[in-house]
Amino acid sequence: MFSFQPNTRIRPSPFFQAAVADGLKMANVYNRMVMPTSYGDPEGEYWRLINGVSQWDVGVERQIQLKGPDAGKLAQILSPRDLTKCAVGQGKYVALCNHRGTIINDPILLKLADDLYWFSIADSDVELWAGAIAAERGLNVEISEPDVSPMALQGPKAEDVVAHVLGDWVRSLKYFWFRETEIEGIPVAVQRSGWSKQGGFEIYLRDGTKGTQLWNIFKEAGKPWDIGPGAPATPERVESGLVSVGGDTDDMTNPFEVRLEKYVDLYVPDDVVGIKALRCIKAEGVKRHQLGVILEGDTPAPLGMQREEIQVNGKSVGMLTNCVWSYRMKANIGFGLVQSDIAAGTEVTVSRAKGPVSARLVELPFL
Repeated sequence: MFSFQPNTRIRPSPFFQAAVADGLKMANVYNRMVMPTSYGDPEGEYWRLINGVSQWDVGVERQIQLKGPDAGKLAQILSPRDLTKCAVGQGKYVALCNHRGTIINDPILLKLADDLYWFSIADSDVELWAGAIAAERGLNVEISEPDVSPMALQGPKAEDVVAHVLGDWVRSLKYFWFRETEIEGIPVAVQRSGWSKQGGFEIYLRDGTKGTQLWNIFKEAGKPWDIGPGAPATPERVESGLVSVGGDTDDMTNPFEVRLEKYVDLYVPDDVVGIKALRCIKAEGVKRHQLGVILEGDTPAPLGMQREEIQVNGKSVGMLTNCVWSYRMKANIGFGLVQSDIAAGTEVTVSRAKGPVSARLVELPFL
């Protein structure tokens, strides 16, 4: 049974009670909220995502709202990606950087109107960051965290479940595009997105009092497709090469080092935060890059509380930033952030808690 001691520093999401009722066993803290991570059957939850449809409480994925005449201007100043052609109803993946070009968050930007944007953020306080930049630039924009909480349906059968609830129009939604609508009177925005490569949608609940009701609507609708609970904590994200900012990055990592170059437009205006530094980094040459690591061994050996050193011939060349057991590959796999002159195919040694382990570097994604 899951137990949680409530306090004013850590909040539950609107779906928390529904997650507990569905057997929540483990959780983490993310954006000062409770993030479900397991319902007690990690392998079963993994295969449900790979083969069926998994229902996730991702209310921890907070929205930072920019509203007002300068909302679009601020969105661009914060984003080293060209937003000039971003349409209402469109979302874009963005690598937010500080003035040094270090990646500090990787939200999905949603444009709801010309004067209204959401940043659907990962784990760091973008509201404070955006507020400071807006004040420093003298912009006319209100920054807030609205009552918006996503629930995800992920897996190859997710589209059938969402279409069953909302209609076949969802099948034509392009990736990261969204539509505002209602489900039994509950206001939502529906976007084709999610932290997996198995396909799916995120349902942005816009009334926090309706979390259990919305959860149960999709739970009931998904029964013919054998829906069940899960969380964005399975090995699938590593197999698929999805980056976890703050986990796979450190306080010096730039987007080029972690395969996010295509989300950086070096021609955006000079007033975009970090763009001048990113231009310099690109011109001077990127010093590190991210590769996959396949470790020897036939038993699960996840990464602990610290990153682990990667060596070549006894010399440190980088670090292992995550490690999980892949049920499909039958191996421990992870990401290595290593010197850029170390190529895929290189045999390496990883300094693990129980001693050195041989491994091989490969291109990402694994699968």
